[in-house]
Amino acid sequence: MDIKLELVFVPVTDVDRAKAFYVDQVGFHADFDQVVNPELRFVQLTPPGSACSIAFGTGLGLDMAPGSQRGVQCVVEDADAVRAELVAKGVDASEVDEQAWGRFVYFADPDGNSWSFQQIVRPG
Repeated sequence: MDIKLELVFVPVTDVDRAKAFYVDQVGFHADFDQVVNPELRFVQLTPPGSACSIAFGTGLGLDMAPGSQRGVQCVVEDADAVRAELVAKGVDASEVDEQAWGRFVYFADPDGNSWSFQQIVRPG
């Protein structure tokens, strides 16, 4: 049996601000933005090269407070390069955190949802 993680919801307060942050500053692709009716809007964004997307909107019935998403991690080829790109686009990204199991860059969206980008370090 295959199990594929394809969508992670991110709770936000301002959909337009969140979309602009993830698309214009972090570099995610805007896949879908649909206002179904005045009470329901669904936005789906995908990191470049990823099979998993994030989603947020209004009227989705999420039981998560904006800014409460923690521990979402993406894998990148070069932590230094991704940090430089994030900082150049105005993202308050951490310095590269060197660990035995990887090199990490941390940041948060405007609501405080936290992310890490990991460069996997192979032994040898």
